[in-house]
Amino acid sequence: MRYISEMDIRGKKVLCRFDFNVPLDENLTITDDRRIKEALPTINHALDEKAKVIIISHLGRPKGREVDKLSLKPVARRLERLLEKEIIMARDCIGDEVRNLIETMNPGSVLLLENLRFHPEETANDEEFARQLAALADIYVDDAFGNAHRSHASNVGITRFVKESCAGFLMKKELNYFSKAMEEPSRPLVAIVGGSKVSDKLRILMNLVKKVDKMIIGGGMAFTFLKAMGHEVGKSLVDEQLLDEAYDIIEAAKKSKVKLYLPVDCIIAERMDNNAETKAVPVQEINPNWLGLDIGPASIKLFEEVLRNARTIVWNGPMGVFEMDKFSRGTFAMARIVASSHALSMVGGGDTDVAIHRTGESDNISFISTGGGAFLQLTEGKALPAIEALN
Repeated sequence: MRYISEMDIRGKKVLCRFDFNVPLDENLTITDDRRIKEALPTINHALDEKAKVIIISHLGRPKGREVDKLSLKPVARRLERLLEKEIIMARDCIGDEVRNLIETMNPGSVLLLENLRFHPEETANDEEFARQLAALADIYVDDAFGNAHRSHASNVGITRFVKESCAGFLMKKELNYFSKAMEEPSRPLVAIVGGSKVSDKLRILMNLVKKVDKMIIGGGMAFTFLKAMGHEVGKSLVDEQLLDEAYDIIEAAKKSKVKLYLPVDCIIAERMDNNAETKAVPVQEINPNWLGLDIGPASIKLFEEVLRNARTIVWNGPMGVFEMDKFSRGTFAMARIVASSHALSMVGGGDTDVAIHRTGESDNISFISTGGGAFLQLTEGKALPAIEALN
């Protein structure tokens, strides 16, 4: 796989696939533009080389229809502000109008094409649609790590038809950090895995047990493991079908001499409500009619001790229902602990990312991945279709 820095792009038509799937509020204002900012090094490099920069992306899930509120117009406005440069906006991503706009572009200018997913052929990885996208440019650059786990026309099919393909600077950064954290880590390597369901993370846990030195399991998924060990977990979230698998992971960790840590206490409530009464109790004393919604203070202290000598930390998934203030302390405490460690820290997954930004600790994390699904798929040990296509 080649990177944009190795390509001769001077004066050429360069089609850049970014992941500008950014959150919008009810006024269609972008509330978090990190994904756009992460694309700037690739865009600026192409502009410095006086290339014609043609940008493609998706936004949301319009399901193959034109949906006004999922137009990339807000992205065009934000890009103009960040680049301090006029952005030409097309009304489609293929067709005569797009081709005419490209022909009349000046070298060193930027054209943003409309949402790829307004065409059902995009997610279907349609060959003809991929061929039409490829025909727009001399060189294709994939810098959309957040979409790398999908097999779509704009990131997989297109590589069969375009003259030359390469990856951008964000893709390079994502893969380099993942390699540092998971393939050639400084040890001890500690994984923190949270979130609600074991079913979402089962393969990840199985893969991590073979790679890490220590593993912390928190969040709603911890209760499946606690129940598998014979604890009363009340009305806490449990994947009943996966109790045996959870026990198998505990046994696999023992065999691999991986130290596995579960919460020793938790915050429980009668219901998932900010106004509900809460208690911090040891995991052996969970009320049968209550449910666990966060890790407790003793668990925070334990996990802090576990992370004290870590050289590499990989974290995915919150420790509780952090969207509610009453159940956010565990996740926010872990964010501060990871941020203050001297380890190389890599965080992946949308919820964890949001939690870290809410604590104001983003700058103290070594790397926050822009791709939730792609990050998880890599952590499972699976190949990413877009990376395979570039290779």
